[in-house]
Amino acid sequence: MALVKRLHTFLLKAFLPVFAMTFFIVLFIVLMQFLWKYIDDLVGKGLELSVIAELFFYAAVSMVPTALPLAILLASLMTFGNLGEKFELTAMKAAGISLVRAMMPLIVLVSGIAVGAFFFQNDVLPKAQVKMWTLLFSMRQKSPELEIPEKSFYDQIPGYSIYVDRKNPANGQLYNLMIYDVSKGYDNSTVLLADTAHLALTADGEHLHLVMRHGEQFDNLQQGNITMTSTRNKPFRRETFLEKEILIKFDNKFSRLDEGGMKKQYVGKNISELKHTMDSVQQRIDSVGSRYSTMLRSQAYAGVMPELDSASQQPEPLKQLTKAGDVYDLDSLYSALSVQQRKQLYQNTLSAVQQAKMDLQFKGEAMKDDYYSMRRHEIELIKKFTLSVACLLFFFIGAPLGAIIRKGGLGTPLVISVIIFIFYYIIDNTGYKLARDGKWVVWQGMWISTFILAPLGVYVTWKAMNDSAVFNPDAWRNFLRKALGVHHSRRVDYKELIINPISRSEALAQARDILQGARNILNRWKRPQLYFTYWFSGISRRVIGAYGRELDDKIHSLTDCTDKAVLNKLGDFPLVMSEWIYQPSGGHKWVSVVAMILFPLSVPVWIAGVIKQRYLLKDVRKCEATARAVVAMLDDEPSSAGPAQAEGAATAATEETDPSASGGNEPDTEEKPGENQSPEIKSREAAL
Repeated sequence: MALVKRLHTFLLKAFLPVFAMTFFIVLFIVLMQFLWKYIDDLVGKGLELSVIAELFFYAAVSMVPTALPLAILLASLMTFGNLGEKFELTAMKAAGISLVRAMMPLIVLVSGIAVGAFFFQNDVLPKAQVKMWTLLFSMRQKSPELEIPEKSFYDQIPGYSIYVDRKNPANGQLYNLMIYDVSKGYDNSTVLLADTAHLALTADGEHLHLVMRHGEQFDNLQQGNITMTSTRNKPFRRETFLEKEILIKFDNKFSRLDEGGMKKQYVGKNISELKHTMDSVQQRIDSVGSRYSTMLRSQAYAGVMPELDSASQQPEPLKQLTKAGDVYDLDSLYSALSVQQRKQLYQNTLSAVQQAKMDLQFKGEAMKDDYYSMRRHEIELIKKFTLSVACLLFFFIGAPLGAIIRKGGLGTPLVISVIIFIFYYIIDNTGYKLARDGKWVVWQGMWISTFILAPLGVYVTWKAMNDSAVFNPDAWRNFLRKALGVHHSRRVDYKELIINPISRSEALAQARDILQGARNILNRWKRPQLYFTYWFSGISRRVIGAYGRELDDKIHSLTDCTDKAVLNKLGDFPLVMSEWIYQPSGGHKWVSVVAMILFPLSVPVWIAGVIKQRYLLKDVRKCEATARAVVAMLDDEPSSAGPAQAEGAATAATEETDPSASGGNEPDTEEKPGENQSPEIKSREAAL
């Protein structure tokens, strides 16, 4: 128990500093993203440093829901990656402590963080967002600092466009000034030209005082009844002045907006306020919808009330008209009309329908706002819970992944965590937009990212608990080769020392068994199968699997052969493995029946199966040819096998004295150990 407590303390000390570091790093990154997004609203406004710092503080608080899950993911990856890299996880498992038990203190810690995140979302975040958006909108409405550039038009003063050719920074003098005044509209625009001018802000900070010298003023006197396309002369007034003073309205003060308007928005409400607003909006939607429905059912069309079905309360087709006790057939009444009357009837009916359509569209647009508000409030309500779930989910992804990859530091964990978070962010943002626009149900859009990543967390946790090699390159390479149909050659390891060499007769028997097994398969399945044969029969996976295992066992046995030529030839045997696509039905008739029913869908499977069968039969033919060559090597005399083969099988002295080597017959069953061996093998055995 004391050991476990010390272990828990050790894990907490390892996790907390990393978590604090990663949290502030991620928070700084998302804060910089916020700055770049709203940089145009802040630059050039002459805002005080305290106001900008206040905005950044509230923005940082508002970015906590984005930074917290990523920080937990990165910190858990780094912590358990460091433990795995230093073999500390291996030592824990050797001491009988499972991964889940080692994670228990961090599970409790992250659960506490998740609970705190819920209360943060409900109580703190709405207030911070109200202050942040109110402050940001106030900054947007503030007029920019008066900084007129040279040789370009300055249009930051509403209704004015100012051009300055040159400025004197020492005394603030402006040279070759041009002003376009369109504050009264383009029809009553004014153009001012001056050689020199001096521009200053009034004491109250609400106007610009402009003193111009040696200039001209042009006023457009065009009246409203004279159009722009008219060919008549357009009158204007020209004025020459030596000195002229004008005042331009320019509010340079920073004033905060009232927070009351933002508090009424969905971002400024907690759970109880959101539910109250949702109930009110839903009640209004129901009442308005009921009123519209009643009006549609009771509204008269062309002076005739619709007849309602007593069961469904839906309008029935109107076939006859009853008036003052008389029954009129509508078809006969329509037939009695003249062509002109019918045309007039069509026009009146079309006008009435268009009017009704426009009225209904107007009412529908009015209700769209209520539905949109309803969805936004429901989205904000669900977001109060998604942050807590995301914290737990990312921990159960990051900690097992760190234990599996066993890479500490900031490199590999950072890459993996960023990839996972980007994947999560894309799915979450897509679901949010679909829910906001009403394309999906709100809870589906807001929980879709959790539903997709939860199986990943379960999978990596299960793999880490069972010490499975999820990132084994060889396993993934073999999987891709199978999926792409790529075959690789067999690898045969040569033995430097053969303890129990296989006899020539036994090796020959093994090679003949391989050859016979390949011939049996080729005699039974000569070519890829047609559609019906493939689904009802297929190439037996049991037979292919048995032959593949037999091939591996016999090749392993033949590696004890002393003939180097035979050993070199063993590498030519391909790998024969059983795959489900050779026989998708598995011998079950119901699978074949389903394939016949789903005919168009089963054709791609058949095409892929035929391709795989072709590769399989090609490999079996290669096994046959290679086994035939090995049999020929082992069945011939060593003396006639060539220098390369004779060097690996026996020396010249052994060939002269061994009677079994001259005719290629099988050796005596009472053969002494060590006979028919090369001097090199004998010397090694003697040394042993």
